[in-house]
Amino acid sequence: MLNYNSPINENRNHSNLILSEIEPTIKINLRSKKREILAKIGKSLSIIPPTEPNTSSSNDILNILWLSPDEWMIYSNNTNDYNYKLEDNLYNEVSKLNYGSITNISEHWIMINMKGDKVYELLSSSCHYNFNEFKNKKGSVVQTILNHIDVIIHNKDINNLNLFVRRSFSNHLWSWLNDSARFI
Repeated sequence: MLNYNSPINENRNHSNLILSEIEPTIKINLRSKKREILAKIGKSLSIIPPTEPNTSSSNDILNILWLSPDEWMIYSNNTNDYNYKLEDNLYNEVSKLNYGSITNISEHWIMINMKGDKVYELLSSSCHYNFNEFKNKKGSVVQTILNHIDVIIHNKDINNLNLFVRRSFSNHLWSWLNDSARFI
């Protein structure tokens, strides 16, 4: 991974809401139109990519988010050396054999964890997406716009979300989240 300089570098506690940037974890974009990729990834990572829209697959080490019928985001739950092995393993199993493409997008996305009873109230204040079903389905994924910024939101558990934002917009979104959280 490149020298990681976080644009945020802080955690914030608001009443019934905790916002924190997650330490750098590996994030990999996987693209493939071949059906064999599901078995290949399942065998390689011990986790099968989801095929249903707006869902995810998880184990203790990894999460795989469905982004489109031929695109997934894989991200790690930890920051140890396994990450480098993960990228190399996927490259050898997928890209090298022309099953699809593997791209390391770790430096492209900032991951913000949001916890607390007011998470959906905060998101709904600037997002037109209806979170009613989303908040009750652990593992749900949505790509939406929050305060005019493209984001990916992964429902990890009840009132516990990982929000992915492009690095170039992360400071702006972080400021908005913290300013808006004061009024909820």
